[in-house]
Amino acid sequence: MQYLIDASVYVFRAYYSMPDDMVDGDGNPVNALYGFCRFLGDFMEQVKPEHVAVLFDESLSKSFRNEIYPAYKANRDPAPPELKRQFGQCRRFTRALGLMESSHPRYEADDLIGTLVAEGRRNGMPSTVVTRDKDLAQLIDRNDVFWDFAGRGKIGYEDIPDYFGVRPEQIADFLALAGDAVDNIKGVPGVGKKTAVALLQHFGSMEILYDSLDSVHEVNVRGAKTLALKLETHKEDALLARRLTGIACDAPIERPHTGLRPVAPDLGNINALFDETGIGMALRRQAQRVADLL
Repeated sequence: MQYLIDASVYVFRAYYSMPDDMVDGDGNPVNALYGFCRFLGDFMEQVKPEHVAVLFDESLSKSFRNEIYPAYKANRDPAPPELKRQFGQCRRFTRALGLMESSHPRYEADDLIGTLVAEGRRNGMPSTVVTRDKDLAQLIDRNDVFWDFAGRGKIGYEDIPDYFGVRPEQIADFLALAGDAVDNIKGVPGVGKKTAVALLQHFGSMEILYDSLDSVHEVNVRGAKTLALKLETHKEDALLARRLTGIACDAPIERPHTGLRPVAPDLGNINALFDETGIGMALRRQAQRVADLL
């Protein structure tokens, strides 16, 4: 089993959940760094993975999806400088802990994870995707696991519909039809989440749906009689959205010669980072315990 960690989710979670009065000697916030280091240390102690990668987002405005659709994620405010600084520190900690970490200017962490999932599948290696992001559920196959660490727990392929309404292979179609406000993807006007679920349960995929518009009125959903016209009118928008919601599984990834295998932590670098940021003994002791595991 390989474990693929969607790092940005946990950096943001720490930033917004840890006290913002946690600062270094110069008054710079370190709350996201502290929370992320604790999460990663807890993960390593609990799981003791033989294969793990930690994937980061590099930019919210320069991915290949912005080239397709400039408004993609344009509704999001830029990360504040104090968070950008901590992202860099989180990456430094990840490397010092002996874990593979990577990002790419044109591909999102989702795409890097998708690429590693696909690569693992070709080599007979199942994946556990560690995230809280429903978009990544589309990568889950019958041998894989979606793990909302410290949240809802592990979710297998068969259980995905109970949490997200549709099967993993329908997630991208669902987001394209219903839209995804988080990423500023419009979807088809008049097709909300419940309608999108009903359409996909009936037809199976967006491709089959658009090949079967003359039978959309048969779907047991409110406003079914007018749905075919809405779908036809906004077909190009739906197809564009589908290009945005699908995860790319062919992204270039730089990796160390050890691949996804953890190596011994660099405790000197970790302690130097913690000295710079004023982080105390609890996380240092945890880093030592992780080192003792490897």
